[in-house]
Amino acid sequence: MAVSSFRQRTVLAPMVRVGTLPMRLLALQYGAGLVYSEELVDLKLLQCRRVENRLLGTVDFVAPTERVVFQTCPQESGRVVFQMGTADPERALTVARLLEHDVAAIDVNMGCPKDYSTKGGMGAALLADPAKIERILTALVTGISKPVTCKIRILPSLEQTLSLAKMIERTGVSAIAVHGRKKEERPQHPVHCDVIRAIAEAVSIPVIANGGSQEIIKEFGDIETFRAATGASSVMIARAAMWNPSIFREKGILPLEEVIRDYIRIAINYDNHYTNTKYCLCQMLREQLETPLGKRLHAAQSTQEICDLFDMSSFYKSVMDSRESRKTVLDLGDLNNSICGDNDDPSITCLPVKFDKREYPPQITPKMFLLEWCRRENLPQPVYQTVQRPLDKFFRSVVTVDEKKYRSTLWDKSKKLAEQAAAIVCLRVLGLKEGKLSEPESDLVRKRKRDLLGKVEDKGSSPLEAQNKRLHHNCEKHENSDGLHEL
Repeated sequence: MAVSSFRQRTVLAPMVRVGTLPMRLLALQYGAGLVYSEELVDLKLLQCRRVENRLLGTVDFVAPTERVVFQTCPQESGRVVFQMGTADPERALTVARLLEHDVAAIDVNMGCPKDYSTKGGMGAALLADPAKIERILTALVTGISKPVTCKIRILPSLEQTLSLAKMIERTGVSAIAVHGRKKEERPQHPVHCDVIRAIAEAVSIPVIANGGSQEIIKEFGDIETFRAATGASSVMIARAAMWNPSIFREKGILPLEEVIRDYIRIAINYDNHYTNTKYCLCQMLREQLETPLGKRLHAAQSTQEICDLFDMSSFYKSVMDSRESRKTVLDLGDLNNSICGDNDDPSITCLPVKFDKREYPPQITPKMFLLEWCRRENLPQPVYQTVQRPLDKFFRSVVTVDEKKYRSTLWDKSKKLAEQAAAIVCLRVLGLKEGKLSEPESDLVRKRKRDLLGKVEDKGSSPLEAQNKRLHHNCEKHENSDGLHEL
């Protein structure tokens, strides 16, 4: 990316919890020229490992907890800027080198006034330490091959602001984004277009104007109005884009219902966590949050429930079915090629899987299905051996079935989750059902439902009736050795 790439651009601003992959891709789809990630702290990225997610076609930076901290994909290649929260040149450089081949540029947050950013001297706290700003930016500019930018707020006086901007320019950064408000000012305060203009006139590098959503930018044509008022090279949009990302459409803003559907499609395709999807949709709905639709969205506890609200259940199912088929192919390929991550025991068959209870009916687990299969095949019941990793106290389990061992390559935060993951590996390798919602309902699931219904009926029966029902149930249990047992 050349310096000229920061000129004449409309840019999605970095926004915490909003600037994740689905929102960035949607902004690009509607016409944004560049998109910034949400601010991510250097210490968090230092713990991550880079993973190429073949199932989704993404590059994921994954924390020890297996949570994806940052995700990108080819669709935003050359147009995504990673924003970092940092207060240390060495840490900043280490993180930048980890990410530089997967992003178009690295940005340092020097403008966010919130506590989560200013802790440890990051964000707007850096504005009080120009020497540290210089060290961080110099280390990045000289240490990586990709462009470096930073985002600042204006200082108490114009003289201080211009002095800071000129010092930043001398470090060799490719552009500077300026939020036209002071550290203590909030969106309801007027944006200082005159100060942004003074900065643009004082430096030769591109200046990206930010802060016009509240009072200026209501539609696409207003973006140029704001750019002209500030004399900036480009315009960065935050709140207006969060409310309706089609603000980037030259042909005009789309109805919110259409935008929401476009966003949900992308979120599903990239397996975005439902809590983040819900958060972004709530920002779009705004004043509609108190309507019946808004309240149901707020109460949603899964992507499936969100899709049901917006009549997208069939789309969700088709994507899940397609992904499950692809996952099976990839898992079998891993098995055939003996790809097993960090496995040091060739006698253990491994796959990179995790147990997600949202994918299973209530009180149905892979361990239950594996136990039932062993009983039907007259095999000893599965034996689980679990170890805990000292570094982060996470668990991983090996299950032995028919004298063969199975294990997930991934670590889990609890012993129970690790055992379920091991059971999934065994079931998939053996080509058995595991009880997922996406599978046709099995006899075992139906029996479990009957058992649960019986328990509910017992609660409403007299003591004598309940005793008779339990006696009848126990007789059936002795006659049928294929009963399903919860672990």
